[in-house]
Amino acid sequence: MTRDHGTRARYVCGPDVHDQPGRGCRCTQASRQAEDHRTRMKLYGQWQPYVDAGPAREHLRALAAAGIGWRRAAELAGVATGAVSKLLYGGPGDRPPSRGIRPETERKLLAVRAAPESLSAGARTDAGGTRRRVQALVAAGYSQAILAGRLGIQRSNFRLATCDQVTAGTARAVRELYDELWDKPPDESGHRQKISVSRARNYARARDWALPLAWDDDAIDDPAAKPAEGWRRGERTSSTRPRASSDTPLRRRAA
Repeated sequence: MTRDHGTRARYVCGPDVHDQPGRGCRCTQASRQAEDHRTRMKLYGQWQPYVDAGPAREHLRALAAAGIGWRRAAELAGVATGAVSKLLYGGPGDRPPSRGIRPETERKLLAVRAAPESLSAGARTDAGGTRRRVQALVAAGYSQAILAGRLGIQRSNFRLATCDQVTAGTARAVRELYDELWDKPPDESGHRQKISVSRARNYARARDWALPLAWDDDAIDDPAAKPAEGWRRGERTSSTRPRASSDTPLRRRAA
């Protein structure tokens, strides 16, 4: 774990001035400042080096239930895995889990949110938004074979248009590809390309898959969201802007 030079943590735990682990750094300024602060807080009756570890421990358990393991949570928080392990499972010799933690450690752990971007690449997550993005790109004219190639997935294994769960890494890759292609018409420069685009659009139309412009960025991952009303009236070409109802604003706009 990297510790900034001049901090109390590096003074106590290292690495030293030569960046060698295992020995504390001999820069005394941070240590003196920390000691002065501790002395002042004691005089004021406000010295609270530890807070109850319960809220942070329950937060870590909630993160785990959402697919973010404690090691990943420690990485996202910038907290040593050893400290998080002691918080959840205790220490050697049957020591119980920590009853108190530093306020700064608590703040960092509680700041970690169970968002899709926080999941490790291999964690499984709901595929709703991923499925809608793939379907929208197919409706715009991108064949599933082309999308599979762009994502580095074998066409025979490409099931993103109908799957229920995907890995977080795949979800992020699809989101990036969608953000790149949603407003760009597919290649129709040659006869074969035109056939591919036409087939993709017909395939999507037969399954009632909505175009990219039918989805608001803030709603596409919401399981309860629906495509904007009236989007089918503009589905002849990928660049046609669909009409939405007056109370359903679209954030995406055609150029």
